[in-house]
Amino acid sequence: MTWDLTDAKPPRITDTTLRDGSHAHRHRFTEEEVRRVVRALDRAGVPVIEVSHGDGLAGASLQYGFSAVDEMRLIEAAREEAVNARIAALMLPGIGTRRELEEAARRGLQVLRIATQCTEADISEQHFGMAKELGLETVGFLMMSHMRPPEVLVEQAALMESYGADCVYVVDSAGAMLPHDAHVRVRALKENLSCQVGFHAHNNLGLGVANTLAALEAGADQIDGSIRGYGAGAGNAATELLVAVLDRAGLNPGIDVFEILEAAEKVVAPIMAFQPIPDRDSALIGYAGVYSTFLLHAKRIGAELGVDPGEILVELGRRQAVAGQEDWILRVAVELAEARRGRPAESAA
Repeated sequence: MTWDLTDAKPPRITDTTLRDGSHAHRHRFTEEEVRRVVRALDRAGVPVIEVSHGDGLAGASLQYGFSAVDEMRLIEAAREEAVNARIAALMLPGIGTRRELEEAARRGLQVLRIATQCTEADISEQHFGMAKELGLETVGFLMMSHMRPPEVLVEQAALMESYGADCVYVVDSAGAMLPHDAHVRVRALKENLSCQVGFHAHNNLGLGVANTLAALEAGADQIDGSIRGYGAGAGNAATELLVAVLDRAGLNPGIDVFEILEAAEKVVAPIMAFQPIPDRDSALIGYAGVYSTFLLHAKRIGAELGVDPGEILVELGRRQAVAGQEDWILRVAVELAEARRGRPAESAA
């Protein structure tokens, strides 16, 4: 596939290092790390910086993993350091509540990104309403968008727009899309919505940047990146690479290429727990089409039960497991382990 970006316009970039990267960082970002990263991104000209637990406001829990530092302190620290950038956070209905949202707004939150499974936009109406009451910019996130065709995504996106979304994102949570998949979904939303449209890529099949270019060709107004791709699974489209590519294409939205490369090399790289790459397990996430954050759980549980994590991921994909169904990982692993031993699995519930 070739891309014709002649009619594309410079997109607004949201950097998700301090939110999506929280998954890879095992939610251990310190306040000083957040301050350093925000200063570097703001200096480079990144317009929006997302800061929160990887699973959004109130995500710190036994199920999703506890944070080293309360996310409200991190949001406040980020706002204090940002001179021009707007500070964003993620919120998942069913996890984050009005209490966390109001506290985050008091600490300086400016942009709320409300994420639902791509068939469950109807559960977000109250959350968009609350955000608008607080004067926040609102963004809708249709997670696992590869699982449904464009016409279904249009229906769901239209609901978010009707609730007050300023932008709705096609989200490739599993890194399962090919460029054509990203293009047709973003194009469908652009042709049927009045609000802006965004695209969030993961790199499980090594196509994070390519899929983002396809989304831009289709008319995406906003895109996401993470420094050095630091994020769940094989990570995200790398912010510094996106900026370099956009600059070469004449679509740089005003980010300093050298400053963002410096931020990647000198600020973020030294604090990373590891460099996400499309290794065997991460590629299987994209191949199986399962949620990226399943990877670490599948590896841990697989090691405990002696089951190949790849087998777990593929079976989860066959069952169309989505975010919020992490308990399925243990259940599937137990069933696979027992099947290997030739006897029925006991309940893992």
